[in-house]
Amino acid sequence: MTSPIRVTVLGPTGRLGSAICHALLDSPDFRLAGAVVRAESPACGVDIGTWLERDPIGCLGETALEQAVHGADIVIDSSLPGMTVAAAERLASLGGPSLVTGVTGFNRDQEARLATCSDKIPLLAAGNFSLGVAVTEALVRQAARLPAKAWDIEVHETHHKRKADAPSGTAIMLARAAAEARGERLEDVATWSREGTTGPRQSGSIGFAVSRGGSVVGEHAVRYLAELEEITISHRALDRSIFARGALEAARWMINEGEGRPNGRYTMQDVVG
Repeated sequence: MTSPIRVTVLGPTGRLGSAICHALLDSPDFRLAGAVVRAESPACGVDIGTWLERDPIGCLGETALEQAVHGADIVIDSSLPGMTVAAAERLASLGGPSLVTGVTGFNRDQEARLATCSDKIPLLAAGNFSLGVAVTEALVRQAARLPAKAWDIEVHETHHKRKADAPSGTAIMLARAAAEARGERLEDVATWSREGTTGPRQSGSIGFAVSRGGSVVGEHAVRYLAELEEITISHRALDRSIFARGALEAARWMINEGEGRPNGRYTMQDVVG
């Protein structure tokens, strides 16, 4: 029998981190081997199984990354940008294990530091863990190859009222995919918001529309609008568990039947591609 994949979770107490931990406990081919929490977390020193209102599993919330990753095959991260970068740099200095992160919102300096880390460890950075969103991104790239001047692109997204950032990391990821397919930088063509008398729409730009409310898990639509026709590519998340399932699929892909991936930067496109 193949040994379970031993996973350390970075940020196990948040909504996504908890969902990932539950998925790990329910999957016979995985074992939750470690959990990293902040020093002020109420889960510090607590059995994570008990924290999740499950049976004790002998895995405590640790503040020291080195302690939590001892014996782990891979780290799945759902924390915050600063914590992600610090963990990646520490893992790079330790020589592993590999890192799968679903954190978004990195600034330029943090992105550069992650790129440096990926020279020393396998690092998969997902703008969204959903496998459906990964396929959506591939379709967006394909559709964006339509003649740029004839088709306007607008990205619409809706999330629950507690989401702090806008546009969402997924919306930015999809817009970036469209821009890159056109040979553009998103930063050069994005219209992040509109208000007042804005004048005619600039040809070749990519616009954003954001809605927040209720308990919407996540809805994204990329619209391609021409004079006489329209294409819409959309994805709707019905349950947060899809992100946890996608994270586990990413971990399986990174482990690569026990051989592991070479050092480098990967995305969910590699997982579904």
